[in-house]
Amino acid sequence: MMGLLKQIVVLCVLAALGGGGYWYYDTHLATAERDTPQRGQRGARAVKVEAVTAGTRKIPILAEAVGTTRALRSVDIVPLADGRIVAIDITPGQEVEEGAILARLDDAIERATLTEAEARLNERELAMERARTLRQSNTISQANVEQLRSDVAIARAEVDRAKQRLDNRVIRAPFDGILGLSSTDLGARVETSTVLTHLDDLSQMEIEFRLSETVYGQIRQDQPVTATSAAFPGRAFTGRVSAIDSRIDQTSRAFRVRARLPNPDRALPVGMFMRLEIELEVRDATVVPEEALQVEGGGVFLYVAQEGAAERRTVTVGLRRDGFAEITDGVAAGDIVITRGIQSLRDGSPIEILTTGPDAGEDEPDRPETAATPSSARRS
Repeated sequence: MMGLLKQIVVLCVLAALGGGGYWYYDTHLATAERDTPQRGQRGARAVKVEAVTAGTRKIPILAEAVGTTRALRSVDIVPLADGRIVAIDITPGQEVEEGAILARLDDAIERATLTEAEARLNERELAMERARTLRQSNTISQANVEQLRSDVAIARAEVDRAKQRLDNRVIRAPFDGILGLSSTDLGARVETSTVLTHLDDLSQMEIEFRLSETVYGQIRQDQPVTATSAAFPGRAFTGRVSAIDSRIDQTSRAFRVRARLPNPDRALPVGMFMRLEIELEVRDATVVPEEALQVEGGGVFLYVAQEGAAERRTVTVGLRRDGFAEITDGVAAGDIVITRGIQSLRDGSPIEILTTGPDAGEDEPDRPETAATPSSARRS
């Protein structure tokens, strides 16, 4: 009985000691631990960062499309008569002027026909002169004179016809342009359906493309157009809208547009695939470097230097371009935006700005981009 009592007493003492220890920890040690971070926060070292000033830029709003180049003028060179080629001067890639002779057909028969027609005309003109003289003495009637005058007119028409047929034996360039490949050789027999080569006017290129009906009211004549191709990396071809269709396709809900691009060095060929950007409007926008943007939980934020501390701000991103993003809400022009050292920052962290870069709006961008999405910002 005495042993059981002792055990109860020991257990009571141990319970009292445990409760007292917990009370001491909770009132002294735990409080001290909770106070330690606060004291550490107040005395934390400043994070070294780099920053720039949010600036304002003029940003073009663009519509994007794709199209294929075609020559301003393009024709297949075909003979105007059947015959045998006796001379040919077609060199692929050669630039020729309007009226340049490209080929000749045999013309012996046509020359003989012209000589015969000219002789017949001369004969009838002499007969007409004699008839006028005889008419003055009333030797012949006025009806005979009129008949001879008609014969002269017919003879002149035959001469003109013979000259045209002879001229058709010569194949000329209808306009200035560049010759294409030819598969016709000297001495070949050709017909009016035989294509000798093709001729393209490459001084300007025309591109036809389609745009959504939603931008119909924003497209106008002479609107700036920029075209690029994978064949010419780093080079942009600039031109202007030349024609706008008056109808919208009911199936695709798109309309056709044509643009012309100057091609003075003849770099662009016919049939090249190109990407186009059409400037719809230009607006002023507040921009910051893309490297300042962070993504968290589907939203975009950045840090702004405010009275020696980093202030976290949620922002709305609009258009973006290489290295810069438009901020439509959350940052104003003139705010100091932190761009380097962001990984070590928290809202309210003390900061030391090592360098402040130039105003983000100082350098005018070369080419605009499409609207930004949060997923395209750099993730923290």
